Parts: sequence; C-alpha cells; structure tokens
Amino acid sequence: MIRATAVRRAALFAVPAAALVMLGVAVPTVSGTTRGVVGSSASYQTAGDSLRGFSTASADRERALEALLAQRVNRDSTGAAFRVLTAEPHPAGSARNKVLADWVAEKYRAAGLEDVKLHRYDVYLPWPREVSVTMTAPTRYVATMKEDVVAADPDTKQDPGITYLGMTASGDVTGELVYASSGNPGDYDWLEAHGVSVKDKIVLVRYSVPYSYRGYKALVAQQRGAKALLIYSDPQEDGYRKGLTFPDGPYGPLSHIQRGSITYDFIVPGDPLTPGWASVDGAKRIPIAEARSAPTIMMAPISARDAAPLLEALTGPVAPASWQGALPFTYRVGAGPATVHVKIDMDGATRPIWVVEGRIKGSEEPDKYVVLGNHRDAWVFGGVDPSSGSATQLEMARVLGGLAKEGRRPRRSIVFASWDAEEWHLTGSTEWGEQFADDLRKNGIAYINVDGSTSGSNLQVGTVASLNHLVVETARDVTDPASGGSLLAAWGKSLAGEQAATIGGGASRTNAVRNTLDYPGNALGSGSDYTVFLNFLGLPVIEMSFGGPYGVYHSIYDDYYWMTHVGDPGFRYMATMADVWGRMALRLANADVYPFDFQLYASRVGGFIDAFARQTSNGRVALTAVRAAQRRWLTAGARLEAAQHAALAASPSAARTAALAAMNEALRQVEQQLLFVDGIPGRPWFKHALYAPKSTYAAMTLPGMREAADDKHWPLANAQALALAGRLDAAAAMVERAVAAAPR
Repeated sequence: MIRATAVRRAALFAVPAAALVMLGVAVPTVSGTTRGVVGSSASYQTAGDSLRGFSTASADRERALEALLAQRVNRDSTGAAFRVLTAEPHPAGSARNKVLADWVAEKYRAAGLEDVKLHRYDVYLPWPREVSVTMTAPTRYVATMKEDVVAADPDTKQDPGITYLGMTASGDVTGELVYASSGNPGDYDWLEAHGVSVKDKIVLVRYSVPYSYRGYKALVAQQRGAKALLIYSDPQEDGYRKGLTFPDGPYGPLSHIQRGSITYDFIVPGDPLTPGWASVDGAKRIPIAEARSAPTIMMAPISARDAAPLLEALTGPVAPASWQGALPFTYRVGAGPATVHVKIDMDGATRPIWVVEGRIKGSEEPDKYVVLGNHRDAWVFGGVDPSSGSATQLEMARVLGGLAKEGRRPRRSIVFASWDAEEWHLTGSTEWGEQFADDLRKNGIAYINVDGSTSGSNLQVGTVASLNHLVVETARDVTDPASGGSLLAAWGKSLAGEQAATIGGGASRTNAVRNTLDYPGNALGSGSDYTVFLNFLGLPVIEMSFGGPYGVYHSIYDDYYWMTHVGDPGFRYMATMADVWGRMALRLANADVYPFDFQLYASRVGGFIDAFARQTSNGRVALTAVRAAQRRWLTAGARLEAAQHAALAASPSAARTAALAAMNEALRQVEQQLLFVDGIPGRPWFKHALYAPKSTYAAMTLPGMREAADDKHWPLANAQALALAGRLDAAAAMVERAVAAAPR
C-alpha cells in the first residue's frame, strides 16, 4: 500500500536525527538526556564488526551461517518468482490471487518450511459493477477511466477491469465542479475565504507531495459536504515534470491512474465488519452502516489526461501558485461552469481472502518466533507493490529453508506470512494478528515487514529505536550491489543526498549524518502490515525497502517491464533485500541476548517529549511524571548495556542458560508495556502509547496526549500524560527485571 519513495519516507518514517538538527529541531543526545545516569555514549556507536547480543563464539557461528545465506541468494530464482507473481492482475478476492496463495504455499513447502497452512477470512470487500465520470457542461466529456496500452510492454494489453477506489460509497450524483488542490483542510479554508463553497459540489483533488493518504482526503471532503470526490495524479508530482515517463523512465504517463483504498483505517484497520476481532467462521459482524472505518462519500480515480478537460473548463478565482500543476493551462478553482456526473455502483459483497503461513521451527526455543511478512494482493500487476517484496520473501524462504533442511536451524522459530487484502485496510495481517493475538503476545519477538522491496537502490528503514543497532549492523555486513562496498556506506550517501535536496548542498556538506545509529527513522505512522504488530500487539517492528523514483504506483505500468527496465534491472536489489531481511531474522532468532537497545529507545522518547512540550502543550500539560518515567527508563537502559556485556562474557553453565532465558523473556515483553489496555481516546484499537498514525498516515508520537492537546482538551491531555508516565514506568520496570535476571 505504501509507496517506496521519499514521499513514503516523509509520511511514515522520522527524519534522521542529524537531518532534524539541520532543520533547527532539537534532538536529544546521550549526554544531553542522561545527566546523572549510569552509562555513556559508547553504546550509541556501532563498534567494529561486533554483533549485538552475541558472545564471541556465537558471533562466529552466526557469521558462518550468514555467509552461506549471502552465497545462496540467487537473482535468477528471485526473478523467476517475480515473473510468476506479476504475470496477471491479482487484486484481493480474485481467483488469480487465490491461485497465487496456493502457489506460495507450495513454494514454502518446497523450501522446507513446516506447518504450511492457508487461513481463510471472509471480509467486506465490495467490487464495482459500474464507475463513470462524465462532464455534462459546458461541453460533454466522458472520462476513459483506462490506461494506454504500451507496445513495448505486452502485459499492458491485459484488461485490469473497472478502475475504482476500494471502499467508495455507491451513488449517482451531478454537480458543479470545484478544484481543491490536495484536498487538505487548509485548501478548503482557502476556497471558503474566496467565496467558493464545496457543499453539494463535485470536488477534484490531486495526489500530493508531501504525501497525504487518499482516505484522509475522502474524510475531509465528506466532512465539508461534497457530493463526490475525484482524484488524479498531476504530472507535477509523478509525471513528465519529474523526468522521463514510462516506458522510457520511472514516471507515469498522462494516462496512468493511481488506484487504492479510501478506508478510514487510521481509525480502525482490518475488516470493517469485525473491528478488533478476527473475521473467522462464526464471528460477530456489525452492519456496514455502523463501521467507523467505512466512508460514506463517493470517490473515483482518474488520469491527468481525463482531469485536464475538467480543469480547463473551470472559471472562478485563479488557484494559488502552489496549486498550479504541470498541465498546460492556468488552474482555476470554479465552482463551475464545469458540471460533472459521477455514477458508482459497488456490489457490497463479502469475499474470502487467504493468508499463507509457514515456519522454520527453532532448534532450542521453537515456541518463540520472529515474523517476516509481505502482502501478495496488488491493484493490478503489483511490480513494486508488493510483488518485489513477495519475490524477495520467497527467495529468503528458499535459502533459509534449505539451510534448515541441512540441519542449520535457528535457535528460535521464523514465521513467514504472505498477507492478503493489505490494499484494503491492511486486512489479512490485521485479521491474522487479531486471531492469534494471545500467542503473539506470549511468544512473538519482533515483526519485520517488507512491502515493496525494490523501486531503486536507496535503503529506507523505519523501526522502533530499540532495533536501530540490529538494522545498522546488518547493513554494515551486506554488500551493496552497485558500489561493491558496504550497504551501510551506500545508505549514508543516499541520506546525504536527501539532505542536500531538502536543505541545500552547503548545509549537507557541513552537517552530514555522523552517527550511523541515526540512519533509521524512529517514528512510525501506518500504511502497511506492521500496523497490527506495533499498534495492537506491542511487538517491535522494522519496515524497509530500497527506494527510488517511482511514478507508476498502483497503476497498470507498475509491472514486470517497469521493474526489469527501470526499477531493478537484473534483480540486484531484490536479491540484496533477501540477504538483509534474512540476516535480521537470523540475528533475532539466534542471539544469546535479544539485541534490543532500550537506552537509545528511551533517549528517542525523550526527544518526543521535548518536541511535544515545545510545539503543542504551551505549558498546559504537566510533564513532570512523564519526564521522571522517561529518565527511569533511560537509567535502566544504561544499566542493561552493562548487564548484557557481562551476560555475554559469562562462562557457559546451566545457571547462565537459565539466567539468559529469564533475561530474554523480560526483554521480549518491554514493548508490550507501552500499550494502553483501552487504547488511545477515540481510537481504542490503536493501543501504543508512543505511536499512532495521523489521518494522513504520517507518524504521530505520543498520540493520546498530542491529540487531546491539539483539541485543546487540557484535562484529557493531562490525564493522558499520567497514563503515558505509567506506561514508561512499566517499560522501565521490565528492563530492570531483565537487568536483575542477568547472569553475574
């Protein structure tokens, strides 16, 4: 669902700390937040070639195993799987996607995975019977709602079916047209200030930079009283203004259309009829009219080519300069004289979806497991999103399964999951997570998500800060296929390039990211399958991809041709992601001590608190208890660093083994301490005290406190501050338990 570009990164991941400094945002350092605290900044550096969480002997065994992984990852087999996955359109609920589910299950079995099974969930998944957009005045124009066939790409000759947006309402309406730029609240405010009302109008908006989820645009238009909403991709954002267009380059031609869902899954994800519980046989189902995540507005996607006659027919005020796009005329806002008729007929059906699960059982602690997930369903062919990730996962399963068959099993289990209906409100992963919630909370170690693995060569990672070390050390040990050097070094160069583009070359030269532990982003929004694991279950998560210019998102052109000619010729980065993903899984599964860094995590949370105090509360929220709890967690994290080193240096014995097991069990539970039992106010499904998505999918930190403060509901904000302090204290107490359990 989420697009693998800088747009996606801006929506979902925090900007690296050094970049924030360059933007004038204060970022805490160890020395700045640990005055009087045990420990030093040494733990914040990635030392030499060490493996966090491993004794010297264990690290040697791990490196030998990872060398075999790297040797066996094969571009040809990755590419062969990718071709099968992208051969035909396979949206959620389709016969083709069920064929692929069965095929993935067979690939899992052939790789040596055990307990391979398909989980069926019957979910609300309406398909269109008719979608049409027609300008009836001042002239008649019927939107084609189709993308052009490209002679060089035979796959584009296939019919993808009716073009639509998932979860749109049905209806038949006619009204004057208004252009509302990106369809954000400020855009409607500008229109109102200039005498243009959108009530009972048809509104035309565009996909935008910075990225704003289309479902958020639907909600805002619904709240403003619009009859229907149309959305298109302006060539300013992802077309010819950016560079060469398909088939000659990465950007979208004028006919490309971005499909997608408009579900309000920032309120509650998953099947709208089973909010908070799994849609299994016999499950209670609420009426769709009661579903908080179901839009009541009609919305349809069109191409820039179809939008042009509609925009050109508008009169009224000239749109502001920031609203002007790349089409060859002056954009005006209306209302009218363009009048548009929109007809949408959805079938309101419930359809089966299929989650494929398989596992490599651990040799010592088989009940504990790491989950590796990617979704399988696509709006059309899904070249980047998600088939590149699916092919990567299958290659990783082939190699790790082969090692297990040879007797090289991980200590703990590794679970592979191929999700379905991710494009529809993250459905498959959410239903699976809700169904197996008790076991995941009891035994889950972490979740690593790869949606689209590859649209370029720039590594992009978002994670909770406790896993920054794991991410950075893995990148250090993987070879970048373009440079032949370390992937970590290539990552640093790409981040410097982002900073140069955002801030200016001079600033980037003098303020380069110096600490590699700042490379991963540490604030997570939503938009992909990690959501249920972090926000509902309290598991640490990693979300990653290789990104690059990608202007064909959710269109017919996101296919095999685009990937093999533009995105990843030779499948170099698709295969590299299998190496990265596999190493991360093995390190979590094999570590003597789980490689979490709670000192860094607590430090990052200190930054969240500082930002809240500076930007939001205006002194009206008492933060004394929150800061005291954060300092306690930070102190415990610093002591844990020493305890981990001592534990790894201790001589092998039965007592050491028992102590490490107790220590690990406490460490595994720390993230779960950050969950509110009743969730955040107004969105009880979202339970994490530190993270929740905004309506735009962008990251929101300290969401309970922040949303109350944004609403100027100061009593609630103060109550949420006390609740947050309680969760931070609980996390600190669990880290203290781990320290107490450590072998001496």
